[in-house]
Amino acid sequence: MATGQKDVTVVVGAGGIGQAIARRISSGRHILVANHSQASADAAAKVMENAGFDVTAMEVDISSRAAIQAVVAKAQELGPIKALVQAAGVSPSQAPIEKILHVDLFGTAVLLEEFGKGVAEGGSGVVISSQSGYRMPALTAAQDALLATAAPEALLELDFVKNVESTLHAYQMSKRCNSLRVRGEAVQWAKRGARVNSISPGIIVTPLAHDELYGERAEFYQNMLKKMPAGRAGTPDEVAALAALIMGPEGGFITGSDFLIDGGATANFYYGPDAALQ
Repeated sequence: MATGQKDVTVVVGAGGIGQAIARRISSGRHILVANHSQASADAAAKVMENAGFDVTAMEVDISSRAAIQAVVAKAQELGPIKALVQAAGVSPSQAPIEKILHVDLFGTAVLLEEFGKGVAEGGSGVVISSQSGYRMPALTAAQDALLATAAPEALLELDFVKNVESTLHAYQMSKRCNSLRVRGEAVQWAKRGARVNSISPGIIVTPLAHDELYGERAEFYQNMLKKMPAGRAGTPDEVAALAALIMGPEGGFITGSDFLIDGGATANFYYGPDAALQ
């Protein structure tokens, strides 16, 4: 594998969406794939190598600041960090409350903080959040501010975070935090001439979505799929097209924003025919 000083795309969590975005934005770049296990990182790297990319693979536990710092250091060895794609996460059907909070909420906050110190000028980041963050009742302005700007370690000690009632609530809280976190981090990333945003997908056809569609909350998700205005699930490539827009030169005026791409599921949830029943 070539490891010269090309610009670098870092993709953390190289599932269907992460890989689709990395491929869309990384022609001529070196891709660093960081996944929860070396085997899964190697597998994703092999797919992208076969598609013509220079790729390095490594293991990362994003609930560990030291592990994230190691990813930043490795990326900087390879070349200027021009893109971060944070697509790692666990769903309500995949993990207990504590793990969801440590990976989806704390891990994402640390990734944004550490990469905000190392991203190159002109770089951009995107966090893959979720429509789920829009389903939770509104928080207070003070709570929103804490989710956006509190030190990552302090996030896990907030009463309204510690007292989440279920894995779904933990996931919703984490994704609400993700979409707010990019607002706080946009101010920091701007000091390095870089931008950061988030995308909140709905049901996208990936292995994680499969777990939800056929897991313990299958009826809920299958019903959502039937009733959403788009009438279908989305694809990783549709998310990647949006990511390419907001991360590329045409998105140069966009930072600190979240983009909902859910086939109208959230619109239906709040304003559809069954909204009064919820």
